[in-house]
Amino acid sequence: MKLVITSAKPGTGIVAFPVKNLDAGNVKAFREAVLPVTNENGTVLIDMSELKFVDSSGLGALLACMRAMNSKNGRLRLFGMTKPVRALFELVRMHRIFEIFDTLEEAMDSPSET
Repeated sequence: MKLVITSAKPGTGIVAFPVKNLDAGNVKAFREAVLPVTNENGTVLIDMSELKFVDSSGLGALLACMRAMNSKNGRLRLFGMTKPVRALFELVRMHRIFEIFDTLEEAMDSPSET
């Protein structure tokens, strides 16, 4: 999977999905593609606006990204979730674990928790 990776400011990586699903079929490729971004940045913002479906494997991959960022005192923020993906996150209570924002601007401008 070739993720679309940009940077709005030094130390911040923005990742956008080129696919509609994050599931068992592509989660390994996602993990391999996002690893350099989590290694090289203190903050990673993931654009979820193109995702229409996430399964348990996809949730696990996002949790792995969050753990990688937490282990180095970094930040992982999700933004632009579609309604079906947001509903899934709420159903399995992942909205309590992840920092979720409506827009890229909100994700970038929100102060870090201490």
